[in-house]
Amino acid sequence: MSRILPLLLLFFCLVFCLSIFGQDNASEYIGPEIHIKKTNQKIILDGVLDEGAWNIDNTQSPFWQYFPLDSVSANGQTEIYMTYDDQHLYVAVKCYSSGSDFITPSLRRDYSFRGNDNISILFDTYSDATNAFLFGLNPYGVRREALISNGGRGFRDFSGSWDNKWRGNSKSYEDYWVGEFAIPFKTIRYKEGAMEWRFNAYRNDTQLSEYSTWSNIPRNRIVMDLTYMGKIIWDEPLKKPGTNFAVIPYVSGASARDFEGEPNGKPSSDFAVGGDAKIGVTAGLNLDLTVNPDFSQVEVDRQVTNLDRFEIFFPERRQFFLENADLFGSFGHPRVNPFFSRRIGVAQDTATGQNIQNTILFGSRLSGKINDRARVGLLNMQTAKQVGNDLPGINYTVAALEKTVFSRSQIVGIFVNQQSINPSNFSGELPAYNRVGGLEYRLATADNRWSGKLSYQRSFTADNSSGNAQYFSLNYEVPQFRVALDQYIVSEDFDAKVGFVQRQDILYLNPEGFINFFASEKSKVNRHRIGFNSRIFYKLGEDDNEVIRDFGLWEWEGRLFYEARFKNTTSIEARLQYKDVTLLGDFDPTRVQEETVFLAAGERFKYTSMELSYRSDVRKAFSYRVNANFGQFFNGSILGLRGRFNYRFQPFGQFGLEYGYNRIVLDDPFKPANLWLVGPRFDLTFTKSLFLTTLVQYNSQLDNMNINARFQWRYAPVSDFFLVYTDNYLTNPWDQFGARNRSIVAKVTYWLNL
Repeated sequence: MSRILPLLLLFFCLVFCLSIFGQDNASEYIGPEIHIKKTNQKIILDGVLDEGAWNIDNTQSPFWQYFPLDSVSANGQTEIYMTYDDQHLYVAVKCYSSGSDFITPSLRRDYSFRGNDNISILFDTYSDATNAFLFGLNPYGVRREALISNGGRGFRDFSGSWDNKWRGNSKSYEDYWVGEFAIPFKTIRYKEGAMEWRFNAYRNDTQLSEYSTWSNIPRNRIVMDLTYMGKIIWDEPLKKPGTNFAVIPYVSGASARDFEGEPNGKPSSDFAVGGDAKIGVTAGLNLDLTVNPDFSQVEVDRQVTNLDRFEIFFPERRQFFLENADLFGSFGHPRVNPFFSRRIGVAQDTATGQNIQNTILFGSRLSGKINDRARVGLLNMQTAKQVGNDLPGINYTVAALEKTVFSRSQIVGIFVNQQSINPSNFSGELPAYNRVGGLEYRLATADNRWSGKLSYQRSFTADNSSGNAQYFSLNYEVPQFRVALDQYIVSEDFDAKVGFVQRQDILYLNPEGFINFFASEKSKVNRHRIGFNSRIFYKLGEDDNEVIRDFGLWEWEGRLFYEARFKNTTSIEARLQYKDVTLLGDFDPTRVQEETVFLAAGERFKYTSMELSYRSDVRKAFSYRVNANFGQFFNGSILGLRGRFNYRFQPFGQFGLEYGYNRIVLDDPFKPANLWLVGPRFDLTFTKSLFLTTLVQYNSQLDNMNINARFQWRYAPVSDFFLVYTDNYLTNPWDQFGARNRSIVAKVTYWLNL
């Protein structure tokens, strides 16, 4: 085995280098241009383009259809106008339509692009095809904003939780609607003296069932892909935006009660004061500070039914960790990542082994551009000591440096340190430190056909042990097909306590690919796709596990799939899956059996299953998604059904119901398990600044029902009052239905520009 791994790694490196060799010969994408002129005229955001600064007689570049076709002009055309003054960039859009029957799920900010008439504008202010700022409007004047990272090549690269200060308004007419944006230069980062920005816009016209873009994008790419952009040409060099200094203080009060810990105890109360500060160090670098941060207003995670043996990934939602989050969190593979920000502020109860909240005292983050082709990120957070768990305070430090090479490729370095403060004063089992360093090359050719990664990480712990992880990926994609290979190796002693690492002591291979068949213009089907996906795990055999002592196959999963996407936005998909797995430890897939009932370590299982899914037309007031799976499961069978129903009563909100059911029947002594997951959600928007969201989640696997009600009043720009109520109930057995814990939090924030 010691000879095989270096040869395998060398082979992948050679293939990787060959793919790099041709990237400089790839042609750069050339898109349309907008020439923008400065104005002294006051722009009123009323949806009426009567200011002369808009220069509406200027010739417009046509919008291109992205869906259902990508080679014709859009049927619903859009015109874009721009101007600016010393403080703001102004953008106006005139979106032609076949009527005024526009769709919006609600008046809530940060809507979804699908199932919603809207337009988004993207600014790549450093022209690096890597990061961009996104702002959006719909015909009702509802806004959204987001950050795009990693070139916008995957859905994970979209961060819609980012929030900042800007203004926008819309007005509807008989056969078009107008949107106007006023974006402060202080809100975005850019280089002083720049004469060009890269720019694009994409629009959803639900009446025509059409997605369109200002700069033409192939439909095999994501619509936010930053490879395909045009340019903004400024009439004079951009000036420094001035001092960018904002303070966002908060005051909160909370009352909570733990019925399981203290059944007869009184509710505990808490009062907190803290806040954040945002300081523009340079035009490209921003310093974020936080003192006693409070994340009580963050929406709760959606519960899931876990039938797997490993930890489930939940995305970061806390505002402080979002800007430039890709600098810190996109290293390596998603399952072998040295830094996962959700580890900060979470500790383990030494008595129960459960995760508990750990108070963050303060933190800072310096991130952004240091020049045209380099970004830097420095993060430091300090948590409080936990006397009850006999654990010390912890300091987290992350440093990342990203350098662009060739046309769009990058070299990235990262260092992560978890440091215990005076650990000798505590008896809890927490190491003095845990450190991970890594180096990565990211391939992205100018024509966007080749992409990939080659990275290496090494961990260091206080007991002088160390481990390593290596990752390789290579992807080739054109409109007709895609082929890709992922591969990583994780040693048995690789320990990244602030990262996300699902498995250790493994070699992982993931070849996959698909072929697209695009239908004719007259067909109701937009695209057929057939493909395969295979995940193979080999155990390196370097740990003490007795099941696989030497290099050997641990798990193999193969999938064949077919999917069809229709022009009315519906889609169907079928998957055939085969799995071969050897258990390295005792395992209960249902997680509801008696402690003595499990599948024993060392057993090998081979089974086949089928999965069918359908997604309805999201433009309808009532839409749904359904997924059914059935077949063999370990030594028995499984029948599953999951999906979502959604009813829209625009513009005041929507009602959704997420559901999941799994019936698992395994050989004796297992009892048949019926696992339910039901999550009704009420999303009410009384005005554009007054919202109420209530989410109820029942999970039979956890014997828990959770209620989370979140009232928000945006009384000033980026300033809010929150009232959050959370309740958890024990649900098994039903005749003992009772409260587990309950809390109510009131919080006020205010964004103050200095």
